Amino acid sequence: MDSSNIVTVLESEGVEFLLSGERKVPLSSCNGKTVCLFFSANWCRPCKALTPQLVRLYDTLRYEGKDLEIIFVSFDHDEDKFNAHFKCMPWLAVPFDVNLHKRLSDIYHVDRIPSLVPLSSDRISIEEDLIGFIEDYGAEAFPFTRKRREELKAIDDAKREGGKLEELLAHQGRNYLMSRDGREISVSELVGKTIGLYFGAHWSPPCRSFTSKLIEAYSELMTSNDELFEIIFVSTDRDLKEFELNICTMPWLAIPYNDKTRQDLCRIFNIKEIPALVLIGPDGKAVSTKGRALISLYGAKAFPFTELRIKELEAALGKEGEALPPQVKDIKHDHMLKLDMAKAYVCDFCKKQGRFWAFSCDVCDYDLHPTCVDKSFKNL
Repeated sequence: MDSSNIVTVLESEGVEFLLSGERKVPLSSCNGKTVCLFFSANWCRPCKALTPQLVRLYDTLRYEGKDLEIIFVSFDHDEDKFNAHFKCMPWLAVPFDVNLHKRLSDIYHVDRIPSLVPLSSDRISIEEDLIGFIEDYGAEAFPFTRKRREELKAIDDAKREGGKLEELLAHQGRNYLMSRDGREISVSELVGKTIGLYFGAHWSPPCRSFTSKLIEAYSELMTSNDELFEIIFVSTDRDLKEFELNICTMPWLAIPYNDKTRQDLCRIFNIKEIPALVLIGPDGKAVSTKGRALISLYGAKAFPFTELRIKELEAALGKEGEALPPQVKDIKHDHMLKLDMAKAYVCDFCKKQGRFWAFSCDVCDYDLHPTCVDKSFKNL
């Protein structure tokens, strides 16, 4: 039996009609349409979280004239729960029958819910995560085939690697970015600059901490390289109010909050955690996705963030360490201090932030910046 023909499958299971709200509709109402089976249950929290997203997708595609139909297959334990869940769905449903739903889940190899199963020969399987694909691309994912997935991935690759800033940052008539005072800055003005795409959110303490470091580096670079560098904030804030609180503290540009490009950039650069800083070179191509670490380690000195520049910094650090004694005895501390490499520390004498080389105590938590070592120290 051809499992992609839902009418044939349902007829073989003795189903005579589908439900549309409180009405009965013939199985033939699915003929000629792209059909997806939605396996879900009222008791399942992920199902209830996904359903509103799926409703928006369904309404959008139907409004665009796409021949899409979704059929709800319930995993609920009784008909009342089935009815309560189905009430919020604008699509069709298989009449409630626990045994039938178990057989359908076997036919379509459904071992988890929520599951969305498109009925085509080129369909994306449950294991290939159709729901994740839809969450990433929204209505653009239609008709939910492997071919469509590869087309969209190719578009993302072209935006990431193509070197065309306008294609990466502009979207459907919007060819500008916004400043914190509401001005619109044309994307074309950024061509030829090194760009930092800063992914962050106001609700995240690590983001707020990193924002301070980034502002420091940005301010330093704007003093000497204002024509060569810019940062663009890509918000992952939960709402517009949080976004506005965030952007008012930032001296750089931002993607408008209500613009889909924010989600697109998160997907294109595979952003899984925040804060994140992706660096784009003057040629429009990604230089590094590890901008957060580079700024945290080197600050503005990391500019222009190329592999060559990082190697130069590492070499300079190595020479700096070679010029320092391996250990010292300083009059300000009772124990021997050994030369150590630390990404960040606070000097216990001057109380200022230090990076990289420090003289540290193995006995107690004491760090001394090399420049704070007493000039009469004894090298050992």
